[in-house]
Amino acid sequence: MQEVTAQTPGKIDILIDGRWMAGQGPENSLLDKFTREAVAVLREASHDQVLEAARLAARATRNAVPGPHERGEVLRRAGACLEARRAELMEALCVEAGFTQADAANEVSRSIQTLALCAEEARRLSGDMVPLEGAPGQAGRMAFTLRFPLGTVCAITPFNSPLNTVAHKVGPAFAAGNAVILKPSRLTPLCANLLAQALLEAGMPPAMLAVLHGGAQVANWLLDETELQFVAFTGSTEVGRSIQSRLGLRRSQMELGSIAHVVVDETADIVRAVPRIVQSGYRKAGQVCTSTQILLVHRRRLDETLSLLTKQVSGLRYGDPRAPDCLVGPLISEKEAVRVEAWIEEACAQGAEALVRGGREGSVVAPALLLGTRPDMKVRQLEVFGPVMSVVPFDDFDDALRQVNGTPYGLAAGVFTESMRHAMLAARTLAVGAIHINEPSSARADLMPFGGCKDSGFGREGPAHAVREMSEERLVTIATA
Repeated sequence: MQEVTAQTPGKIDILIDGRWMAGQGPENSLLDKFTREAVAVLREASHDQVLEAARLAARATRNAVPGPHERGEVLRRAGACLEARRAELMEALCVEAGFTQADAANEVSRSIQTLALCAEEARRLSGDMVPLEGAPGQAGRMAFTLRFPLGTVCAITPFNSPLNTVAHKVGPAFAAGNAVILKPSRLTPLCANLLAQALLEAGMPPAMLAVLHGGAQVANWLLDETELQFVAFTGSTEVGRSIQSRLGLRRSQMELGSIAHVVVDETADIVRAVPRIVQSGYRKAGQVCTSTQILLVHRRRLDETLSLLTKQVSGLRYGDPRAPDCLVGPLISEKEAVRVEAWIEEACAQGAEALVRGGREGSVVAPALLLGTRPDMKVRQLEVFGPVMSVVPFDDFDDALRQVNGTPYGLAAGVFTESMRHAMLAARTLAVGAIHINEPSSARADLMPFGGCKDSGFGREGPAHAVREMSEERLVTIATA
């Protein structure tokens, strides 16, 4: 176990070489996302601090990288540290991200599972046998591959999953033997620091982990450091394009924007489907890249679906995330809540019907369910990232699939059907990273390969898949005769 310095109470420090210290850049206040009261002060990293972190990480990868078994043990112990701090983590998620009690508990549990999966992958990191003797003239030769770390991974993470998304980047990177420099969202820095503390207490070499808080300027300084060999980014498509344009031949994994659809055909089990769709559309206040934003329903099942949907959505509790029965907490900021409210009002002014609409109070937007929206409206054309769902009827299943493929995004989609033909047609037709049959667009287990195509990015999360992306393969051949 490593002895690490303590963080400063009331201050959100950065981490370099096992030392928690104040950033030397601009100062920001961290706000409770529901009360909007300042709860801590954050100082961003300076350019000199970014340079120091990059230098130490590069040196660490050239010196004493722990072996696969030891890395696995560190990750296993880190998961136990998170479990021991469950209450503290849940409170941090409530404060900095506005998570409800149920969402916070789920986030902690998933993060522990993610680290456990990363521990397994660290221990079994290996290459493949190559059947070289199957090629002409290669008798007496054998071949296999080995996998090696890339060096230093830069992880840039978003606000909407401030613990598990961080674990999905830091965990696989270290499992593969890389050092990690983490730049979390400055809106949600607490959980990143708590995860880093757990990793250090579990024995991760201090020089192999840095946490640098800040905004775009800190990210740009990191991207300028050519010794950072891999960038793992989750965020908007616009920012992803900008990052990718600066990387040159350096590798990356981009998990970007989305407009997630769910298709309900004429054969679907509506009673089973609707509760899952409601959870998918409104959990975490719709601030999930795979939240169901557009629900395509066959016209023959429309009335039945709307009846159940309207009843369930209108009954959702929203507001204070600390209330035990709250499902929809605040958005990440009042500015975002104002934007989402404006998009709803604009859609209604242009002819949409609000089947459920409760308005806004501060950073909380009440769940909205819309009918009669058009493709040119913002709630259909852009990623809402709020508790808003549009119901769109269709008459032909092929046309519904074309609508899903008609956006520039391709992250995930759900299809509810009892027709094997429709299920396989969707699987072969939809240009998205994940197609969930009889589950909504947000269905996920942390061992799945997760990522998109088109403007939703490329590369895959999921520890087994991310570890391979964050390592490189070398071929070894041996002549035995």
